[in-house]
Amino acid sequence: MYQFIIKPFLFLFDPESVHHFSFAMIRWGSKIPGVAFLIRKIYCIEHPALERKVFGLTFKNPVGLAAGFDKDAKLYKELSNFGFGFIEIGTLTPKGQAGNPKKRLFRLQDDQAIINRMGFNNLGVDEAVERLKKNKNILIGGNIGKNKLTPNENAVDDYIYCFDALFDYVDYFVVNVSSPNTPNLRALQDKEPLTELLSVLKKRNDKNEKPKPILLKIAPDLSDDQLLDIISIMAEVKIDGVIASNTTLSRANLKSPEQLTQEAGGLSGKPLQNRSTEVIRFLSQKSNKAFPIIGVGGVHKPEDAIEKLEAGAALVQLYTGFIYEGPAAIRNINRAILKKAL
Repeated sequence: MYQFIIKPFLFLFDPESVHHFSFAMIRWGSKIPGVAFLIRKIYCIEHPALERKVFGLTFKNPVGLAAGFDKDAKLYKELSNFGFGFIEIGTLTPKGQAGNPKKRLFRLQDDQAIINRMGFNNLGVDEAVERLKKNKNILIGGNIGKNKLTPNENAVDDYIYCFDALFDYVDYFVVNVSSPNTPNLRALQDKEPLTELLSVLKKRNDKNEKPKPILLKIAPDLSDDQLLDIISIMAEVKIDGVIASNTTLSRANLKSPEQLTQEAGGLSGKPLQNRSTEVIRFLSQKSNKAFPIIGVGGVHKPEDAIEKLEAGAALVQLYTGFIYEGPAAIRNINRAILKKAL
């Protein structure tokens, strides 16, 4: 139904408008008695063989929703009904910000891809916290960043603010220094500033009675030497894991019209599949599996997820694949993983 009726209709309209429309429909539809139960019956696959214990947390299945879809933690409960094992909210910043000027979200249908230059648009971490206070049993990751106007030399203060605000309401943290849509943000991936940022957060985390896992989200555009730096930093700072990867600036081998492919921003979806898997395999092999990796980038079909798991990922996430394939993608991936496990 999604592939033949819903998606063709939604894809007639502006992507960002469709995003807000879809949110509204899911929210209001889930309020109709029996609808949430029915959605869970259709899409949720539950089995002990799907459970994963990663960085001290128990995930009911290894398929999560990547950051960027539910930035402000407005729909995590309803989205979990589609069978996700975990939901990552954000990227959140200390202060709310509008993000980059519209139009800033583009579908590349010939490539099953999306280009976005949203620019960390969100209502601010404190508003998200108020919604997260209502969470009962959904495993939530908190993806944190810095405000656009905060200079890099003060970036650590923004990450600390978000970390402190979210600490009691998320299960793990993701330090996002790899979005291409905030000016100079990726400079924080350089070895010295990244080591400093992660060290500060790690020390702050360790002061808590029960520290929360901290993960680093990296760009797929890093060179092998830069990836080796990431491995070195992980060994030195001893944070808990890596998410590989964020969107790419590459436009290699795209089939879509040039006026789309030349739009500025980060590219996600199928064109990112091979590179993100290469990064996962490199980090896993070169570190001798020293830390868990969440694989994201081009996960649309069951074989895409299994490829990343076999390359060394402990968990996978969807974003663009969820848009192109619909909620059946989560069910189908979990079914395939379960079949392989049994």
